[in-house]
Amino acid sequence: MFNPEIPLKEAEAKALVRKILDTGDVRWPEHALEEMEKDAMTSKDVENTLRGGWVRGPEWENGEYRYHLETQKFRVVVAFESETELVVVTAMRFGR
Repeated sequence: MFNPEIPLKEAEAKALVRKILDTGDVRWPEHALEEMEKDAMTSKDVENTLRGGWVRGPEWENGEYRYHLETQKFRVVVAFESETELVVVTAMRFGR
């Protein structure tokens, strides 16, 4: 059972991200959309990073555990709301 107060191991976080991408809900707060636009990132860039990136984390920030998923080009930070919902906290392109 998912408990947002207990950090996930990196492999568990990766598996949950993939599960949510396939069958759950992804929320895109305004801040994340603004950061994506600033770095010329598309939702496909974010999805590809979530599917194929490696996980760094967890990191406790603002009352929740956050996980960084990275590729050589991008970083996407997510938080899990439940077993079926994640929030894209922010996204960035490296080297800009």
